[in-house]
Formats: sequence, C-alpha cells, structure tokens
Amino acid sequence: MRIVLIGQAAFGARVLESLLERNEDLVAVYAIPDKPGQRPDPLKEAAATKGIQVIQPRTYKDDAVFSEYKALSPQLTVMAFVTAILPERYFSVPKLGTINYHPSLLPRHRGGSAINWAVIMGDTRTGLTIFWPDGGIDTGPILLQKEIEIGPEDTTGTLYFNHLFPMGVEAILESIERIKAGNAPKIPQKETEATYEPLCNDRVAGIDWMRPGEEVHNLVRGCDPQPGAYTHFRGRRVRFFSSKLVRETAAAAPGTILGIDERGIHAAVSGGRVIVERMKTETGNKVAAAEVGSKLGIRVGDRFAADV
Repeated sequence: MRIVLIGQAAFGARVLESLLERNEDLVAVYAIPDKPGQRPDPLKEAAATKGIQVIQPRTYKDDAVFSEYKALSPQLTVMAFVTAILPERYFSVPKLGTINYHPSLLPRHRGGSAINWAVIMGDTRTGLTIFWPDGGIDTGPILLQKEIEIGPEDTTGTLYFNHLFPMGVEAILESIERIKAGNAPKIPQKETEATYEPLCNDRVAGIDWMRPGEEVHNLVRGCDPQPGAYTHFRGRRVRFFSSKLVRETAAAAPGTILGIDERGIHAAVSGGRVIVERMKTETGNKVAAAEVGSKLGIRVGDRFAADV
C-alpha cells in the first residue's frame, strides 16, 4: 500500500518508524517548514535518515503543491499531528482515503487544544479518534475511538505522553489494518454533540481567583505543560504547574497564600486550597514553587492578583 504521511513532532516521527517496522510502502513525508535558528522537526529528521522523500510546503493551497501530491499517487494518506488545514481536494486523491488522528472523543473538543480543554472543563474521560477528514475542522466520519479516564491530578502533559501518544500510534496502525481488511467503518459524527474551543494560550490561561476552586485547579492542570496558568505577584507574572486541590473550609480570600512548605505554595480558593508544586517567572525555568516564592519574597498572608 502506497502511503503518504503528513505530520510533525515526535508523534509523527514515531508513526513513521512504526509504519516502516511494518514494512509499509511510505512514498513521501510532508513535514512542517524549517524555522530559522531551530533544529529540523523530528519527523523530517526521521524521514531523512531513512531516505524517504520529505516535502515541506508553506501552504497546501498552492496548486503546484497539490499537483506534486497528486503525482505521488498515494493509496492512503495518514495525518499524524497536523495543525495545517488541508483543502478538501486532497482527500479525494488516495483511493483508500485519508485518516487523521485527533486527541479527543470527537465530536467533543474539536480544535487544536483538545486535551487542554478536556482537563480545563473538568471532563472525567477523554480519548482519541481516528477519523476520515472532509475539509472541516475535525469533521468527518469516525473510524475508531479509544477512551481513557482523566484522574484528578492528570495534566495535559501526563494524558498525552503517558496515554494519548502511545495509544494514538497503535490506533493508527489498527486503522490501517482495518482498511486493508476492508472493514474500516465510517460512523457519522453527531453534530448536536459537537464542541469547538480556541487554542489554549494566554488569552485563556489567566487565573480568576473568584472562580470555584475546582475550576482554578483544572485550569492549572489543563495549561500544564503549556502555556502555564498564570497570575501576578507584585506586578510580576508567575505561572503555575502541578497543582493539587484540597477541599476544606477556607476563611481567607481567594488567592491568599496560606502556607509555603516542601509540598509547594498553598493558596486559598473558593471551597479549599490549591497546592502549587512548581512555578516559573517570565524569565526563569520551572522550579519548585517554594524556590520561586523565596526569590519573589512571597510570604504567608500575601495575595496573588486576579488576571481577568
């Protein structure tokens, strides 16, 4: 089977390696363009090492880019961590279709920050979807899905690296086997259940200390490892990582520092306290929260500032 792989990062590289381990006929790889001053994308490096043709279009809307893709005559195209939008005409070229990996249980959490929003919104389960893209944003019929639980202290990082990354690679391989066997389903997505959220960046990462404590905790988890939920202390922005929520009666105003110990910095929230284990300033690295607290002069009784 002639396969074209489109993707990026470590996930795309691992999919490439897995396809080659299965002796698939990988005819070309589409990777993201190089960025000045940065090392090439892992998928590009992996493909180049194996002697596979690498194509790095700036845009997929160019007619010449489409003609080059069409000339490859792929039987199946695999999209593994693709942030670019491919025009619908690409999906009609491979005779067996195109499959795409998405780290949520579609149609819930369409968009580029699906894992983040599952955590931020307090979901207790998430998963991954392999689907047949049709030109929309994470639309198209479903081939298969895999579910996992979201633990109370899971972060976007733990869900992805511990579960959705390795499961995603295996799900792509399983999907290809189903396609070969001729029993790959095309299950319509339920549009009435669809949600779409924006990218998880600093526009949504600011902590509102007046929100319920569980929502503050979920925001910290959902923005970990990137971009980091943030607040301010004496005019300096600080970001939180690895939090725990303790439910208790709290008399102090939300955002008030209740304690600093080896576990981290304890801050009051509505309905309890969050214990932040790691923090960083805008010019520093992620370190123990108590270390940042010492550098900034944070003391019990001080208060973090609201950011919304």
